[in-house]
Amino acid sequence: MIIQPDTETLLAVVLGAALATVGGFTERHVERLMRRREKARSAALLFGEILSAMRVMMRLANEARGRGDPYGPVTLRFVRAMQREVEICTRNRETLLDLRDAQIRANISVLIARLSFSLDGVTDATTELSALEKAPADGASASADHSQQARAALNETRKTAFDFAVETAAEITPLLTRLAPLAQHDFGATRSALPADMFDNPADEPV
Repeated sequence: MIIQPDTETLLAVVLGAALATVGGFTERHVERLMRRREKARSAALLFGEILSAMRVMMRLANEARGRGDPYGPVTLRFVRAMQREVEICTRNRETLLDLRDAQIRANISVLIARLSFSLDGVTDATTELSALEKAPADGASASADHSQQARAALNETRKTAFDFAVETAAEITPLLTRLAPLAQHDFGATRSALPADMFDNPADEPV
């Protein structure tokens, strides 16, 4: 079969167009994959840094609770600082979708929700206790007994909420272990400035 010059030219044009199309498609596909990986890395880095900071603040808050007034100004400052970190997570909820691992996304969402509920419980109980302390005493025995019972209940509620926050924060380290390779970052650096004995739990090895 003899191929005419015009046919050769047409074949060359078609082949060139096909190669250009395939090349363009491949380039766009690779670009999308790279962009997706970079977004996943940024999301892992963002939430990893937030969780790492919260892990340290929870340790400091728990240590402060063991000294002097358990729920004094220092402890409550750490609690409020963690609440601000929770708010940052909430504002960046859409960024969490850039993490392709659905299990990691679910674990982070549940952990943040549990921390939010427990920290709110600490601050709400503290506010109510403060209001009780400022309320004028009317001297009535029944009223005084009721006030005392209310204080005891609120103190127990606050302690339970704080203990739950400590328990929940213990789940941060396993999450950081999974986020570290995605973020290509060492999240153990945040706590390196703290005394080593604050992290003497074997489950809390740096990640």
